[in-house]
Amino acid sequence: MRAQHLTFAVGDIHGCRAELQALLLQIEAYAPEGRVIFLGDMIDRGPDSRGVVELIMAGPQKQAWTWLALKGNHEEMLLGARSGESDVDWWLLNGGQETLASYDHTIPATHLKWLMQLPSIIVEPFRIFVHAGIDETMPLERQGDEIFLWIRRPDHYSGDYWGKHLCHGHTPSRRNPSTVGNRTNVDSAAVFGGSLSCAIFDDDIPGGPIGFLSTGSGDRL
Repeated sequence: MRAQHLTFAVGDIHGCRAELQALLLQIEAYAPEGRVIFLGDMIDRGPDSRGVVELIMAGPQKQAWTWLALKGNHEEMLLGARSGESDVDWWLLNGGQETLASYDHTIPATHLKWLMQLPSIIVEPFRIFVHAGIDETMPLERQGDEIFLWIRRPDHYSGDYWGKHLCHGHTPSRRNPSTVGNRTNVDSAAVFGGSLSCAIFDDDIPGGPIGFLSTGSGDRL
């Protein structure tokens, strides 16, 4: 029997540390090893952005696991507010106040450096992992964070992503996680009273997820 190489793509956490810990326990119970990709928006709105960042920065506790984190638009808003490239009040009104409170209004330089170094997209033979999405009508190399972190598509939209499956978060709905054609959205609105979810992919097989996990719902194969 072929050994599965699994990736668990986690949707928007938004400072919900307790939900993240619960989901990670489910992931580790599902498989003895694998890879976890956090699809961005780890911070803002929820009660413990600092705790979420510290947990993910620390990395997995078990050697058989690999964690990767992507930048979301809320990480970009924080960094823009800190650098002066974007409006501070805009970030604060979109969850930044809760993030600052979790840090007691002082974000460590090590955390800011880590956030700045986050990639925006992972492109693999069978899949694309990104926070918000991509625009398949233009070459991928011509796209940047204004698309990767901000684009939204209708719930029913699929798209053709050069033969790959697209996995993203960013657009919350309690109906998620869901797959429509070649696109999977795993933002199940954890910070808005929904659940925190991940999609499970077999790295060696093309196509969509082989299952989902969500806090409070157990395995959704």
